Amino acid sequence: MDETRARVTRDGIRIYEEADFAGMREAGRQVAEILDLCGPLVKPGATTAVIDDFIRDEVDRRGLISATIGYKGYRHASCISVNHVVCHGIPGTKILTDGDILNIDVTVIVDGWYGDSSRMYAAGALPRKAERLIEVTHEALMRGIAAVKPGETFGDIGHAIQSYVEANRMSVVRDFCGHGLGRVFHAPPNVLHYGRAGTGPVLEEGMFFTIEPMVNLGRPETKVLADDWTAVTRDKSLSAQYEHSIGVTATGCEIFTLSPAGRFFKTWD
Repeated sequence: MDETRARVTRDGIRIYEEADFAGMREAGRQVAEILDLCGPLVKPGATTAVIDDFIRDEVDRRGLISATIGYKGYRHASCISVNHVVCHGIPGTKILTDGDILNIDVTVIVDGWYGDSSRMYAAGALPRKAERLIEVTHEALMRGIAAVKPGETFGDIGHAIQSYVEANRMSVVRDFCGHGLGRVFHAPPNVLHYGRAGTGPVLEEGMFFTIEPMVNLGRPETKVLADDWTAVTRDKSLSAQYEHSIGVTATGCEIFTLSPAGRFFKTWD
C-alpha cells in the first residue's frame, strides 16, 4: 500500500485496504513465534541481556528487521520490564530471581509491515499477588479488544479496560498508550486504556493499532529514569502489560499477534 495514497480520517488515522491484512498477519505471526520461544529462557539466574541476545539472533535468523534497534538511539531488539518497571526496560546485566515477573516487548518489520506485541513471563514460582495482577491485565486487554467493531469509539475500548481494572482494585497507567501502526511503527490514533464510553474517534474497518494496557497493583503514577527510557511505578508497586496488534474488520477485529502455540497468556506453563 502506498502510504501517501491511503485514506486518512479527520483524526489522522490511516484506513488500510483488505489486501493489507495479509502483511500484518505475517508480521504478527513472526513476532508471536519469537515471543513463544522466549519462555524457557526466563528463569532465576538468567539475565535480561541473554534474552535480548536470543531475540536479536532469532530476528536475524528469520531474515526480519528489528524495529527497535536504532529507534531514537535504542540499541536492543526488545524492551524487558521487570517487576515495578512499567515499560521500556533496557536489557542488561539484571539477574532474574525467583518470583520475578517481566514483560517482553518485541517489534519486527516484515516486508515493510510492523508486528508489535508484548506479554508477561515469570521466573520461578509466581507469587499469588503477581499472578492475580497478570490475570487482571490479560483480561483487561481482551475486554478492550472485545469492544472493537466499526461504529464504536476508542473511548469504548478505554472504558472497558479501566472499569474492569478498577473493579479489581488495581490502576491503569495513564502516561503511556497504544498506537496506530501498519507500514509505520507509531501513528495516530493514541489508544488510551481509560476513558468514557462513546467518546473519541469512531472505529472504522481498516484501522490498524495496538492495545497494550499497563496495570499497576498500586497507584497509576509513573516516572522515567535518567536513561530516558525506563518507566517505573512511582510507588514501586508491581506492574504488568499485555499487547496485541489488531485490525478492525467489518464485524469486529482480527488479532494479528496471536500465539501460534497458545502461550500468549501463560508463557510459564
